[in-house]
Amino acid sequence: MSNADIGLIGLAVMGQNLVLNMARNGFTVAVFNRTTAVTDEFVAAHPGKKLIYTRTLEEFVAALQRPRKIMIMVKAGKAVDAVIEGLLPLLAPGDLIMDGGNSYFADTERRGDALASAGLLYMGVGVSGGEEGALWGPSIMPGGSQEGWALAGDILAAIAAKAPEDGKPCVAYMGPRSAGHYVKMVHNGIEYGDMQLIAEAYDILHRGLGLEASELADIFDSWNQGELDSYLIAITAQIFRKVDEITGKPLVNLVLDAAGQKGTGKWVSQESFDVVAPTPTINSAVTERIISSMKAERVAAAQVLPGPNAQYDGDRQTLIDAVRQALYASKISAYAQGMAMLRTASEVHGYALNLAEIAAIWRNGCIIRARFLNHITDAFNRNPALANLMLDDDFAAAVRERLPAWRHVVQTAVALGIPAPAFSASLAYYDSYRSARLPANLIQAQRDLFGAHTYLRTDRDGVFHSDWG
Repeated sequence: MSNADIGLIGLAVMGQNLVLNMARNGFTVAVFNRTTAVTDEFVAAHPGKKLIYTRTLEEFVAALQRPRKIMIMVKAGKAVDAVIEGLLPLLAPGDLIMDGGNSYFADTERRGDALASAGLLYMGVGVSGGEEGALWGPSIMPGGSQEGWALAGDILAAIAAKAPEDGKPCVAYMGPRSAGHYVKMVHNGIEYGDMQLIAEAYDILHRGLGLEASELADIFDSWNQGELDSYLIAITAQIFRKVDEITGKPLVNLVLDAAGQKGTGKWVSQESFDVVAPTPTINSAVTERIISSMKAERVAAAQVLPGPNAQYDGDRQTLIDAVRQALYASKISAYAQGMAMLRTASEVHGYALNLAEIAAIWRNGCIIRARFLNHITDAFNRNPALANLMLDDDFAAAVRERLPAWRHVVQTAVALGIPAPAFSASLAYYDSYRSARLPANLIQAQRDLFGAHTYLRTDRDGVFHSDWG
C-alpha cells in the first residue's frame, strides 16, 4: 500500500538517524538498503516507529505516495549513480529524487540534467551536523528543482535544526541545479579552516607554554563563554577532558597525529582557483592534513632538520589571551574567504545565492555553528552587496582591535618554530586585501620579459610590451 510520505535509501548511521528524525516528526518513511540484513536489524531495533520495511527497489517505490519523494544517503560517486539507475525505470514524471550525501557539485549538475530529460525532479541536498545532527536536527542546504523544493520543503523544515535566537528552521532553498551541494562544499571548506585554526591554537599553547590537557580544557571552556562560542570550541574542551580508560592518560595525547579527509576541502581549494576566489586559510588546512599524513617522513625529518626551542619565555596569560584574539580574527578572515567565494561562484554559476540566508541556516545543526554567525547574517542583511565580510563596519572594528595580538601570535609561532600556516594565511589574506598596491607589478614585468605576455600601466591606457634588455 502506498502510504509512505517519503522514502530513504542507504541505512548507514546518517541515513538511519535521518529516518528516525523524520519518523519522530510524524512522517511515515519507507526504507531500503542494498544489504537487507542492515534493514532487518534497523527496523527490528525500532519497533512502533512509522517505518515501512522494503526488501527490493520495486517494493520501496510501490510504498511511496505520489508524487514520490526519495532521499538517497549513500557514498558519493558511483554508488549514487547506481541507485539512480535502479530507480529510473520504476519512477514516473514528477517524482523527486534528493541526494543527501556529499556529492561533488559537478556530478549533481550532470544528474539533474539527465533526470530532467526523463521528467523527474532532482535536488542536491547538503546535510551538515554529523550523526547527532541527522538525528536531532541538521542544517540543510537544498538546491535544484524548485518544484521539488515545494514538494519536500515541509519535511526538510520539520527535521532541520531550529535557530536558538528565533526558532527558525535551519534550512532554505539555496538555488538552482547544484547550488545546494556547492554551498555544502564551501561549508566543509570553512570547517577545514576552522578546525586547523583551533589545532594551531592548541599547538601554540601546548608546545609553546607546556599546557597540559586539563589546563587546555579549562581555557577552551572559558573561550566558549565569549566571542568564540561555537560547536567546535565546545567539543575541543570536551576532547581535552577525556581520559583514556586503558592508560589513565589524556586520550587526545594518544591519538595519532595524521588527519584524514574525504575530499570536500580539496574540492573547495580546486574550485576556488577555477572561479578565481582566494581561500588561503582553507588551502593551508588541506595542505596540513596532507603533511600530517606523512608521519614516517616527519619522524625521520625531525632527526635531521633543526629548529628553535619551542618554549615561550614571556608572560603566559598574555600569550593565552593573544591566541584567543588571534583565533577570532583568523576565523573572521576564514569566513570572509568562504563567503566571498560563494558570492563569486554565485555569479559564475548563476546560483543567485543569498549570503545572509546561508549564514542564518548555519546558526544551528551544522559543524561550523557559532555565535558569530548571527553577526555574519546581520552584516549581509545590512548590505546584501557586501563584497567582503571584513569591510562590514562591525567586523572591521573587531579585526582592527585584535590586530596587535594576531601579529604577536604569528610572530611568536615563527620564532618558536611551531607551524601556524592557517593563522599566517589568514593574516596574510587580510594584509593582501587591505594593500592598495601589491608587488604583482614586478611579476607582470617578469612575465613580459620572458614571455612577451604584455602589461598594463598605471599612468596611461592600453596594453604594452617592452624590450627589458
